[in-house]
Amino acid sequence: MAMIDWEALTTNDLREGGLSVALLPVAAIEQHGPHLPLGTDAFICDGVIDAAARFLNPDTRVWRLPTQRIGVSPEHASFPGTLSMEPEVALASWHAIGDSVARAGLTRLVIFNSHGGQPGVVDQLALRLRRSHGMLVARANIFGLGLPDGAVDATEARFGLHGGLVETSLMRVLRPDLVRMELARNFRSRDEDIAEASGMLSAEGAGIGIGWLAEDLNPAGVTGDAAAATSELGGRILDHLGTGLARLLEDVAALDWPDSEGAV
Repeated sequence: MAMIDWEALTTNDLREGGLSVALLPVAAIEQHGPHLPLGTDAFICDGVIDAAARFLNPDTRVWRLPTQRIGVSPEHASFPGTLSMEPEVALASWHAIGDSVARAGLTRLVIFNSHGGQPGVVDQLALRLRRSHGMLVARANIFGLGLPDGAVDATEARFGLHGGLVETSLMRVLRPDLVRMELARNFRSRDEDIAEASGMLSAEGAGIGIGWLAEDLNPAGVTGDAAAATSELGGRILDHLGTGLARLLEDVAALDWPDSEGAV
């Protein structure tokens, strides 16, 4: 089996790690509007990893760490149910996990993040683990895996950032029992108006943006056309994301990289 849960390993398995890749999933528990559960990011994170396991080359050995389900979500704190850590707390906690992975003798780690609000924390984590342990650390955000060609129009891809067409379609595949489609609608983002009014500025621009709270973009705390979500689209997106993550894990395992025994 190419991907094995960390909890299922024995200490002897870890002594025989070789060039195995450790996978650290980080997610979030936060509001996703009236139609999706608080655990949406965590469910999607686990679902994409499960899909990646189906596409992974059996010669690539991946040891899947427990998903860190609570992340950094201050932009959603106005809505009941959101659980959030301060960035410094998350960074220290996840770094401690990386320390343990390094002590187990593994030198390659992929951090897979499914929450749009914490790429900066993940970036810093990767750098610090490289500095402290000499590890090869790849940082992967779910949106970096892209979407299938033609699956989502340009407006939705740009502005449907949270609880919209993509996430609702994925949840209709992964946890349809938790999706309340009768409450889903097209949650138009105020960022569309900002982008139209400004030549350079938008909430989430390419390298230029603003600090925003979820309610700044839509009173419901979500953005995008959730009402148009289908399980068929969700399945197509899930396969695309799973394939992309599998290829990334294979690339990290195969990369010609100087594995270090200590800090650099």
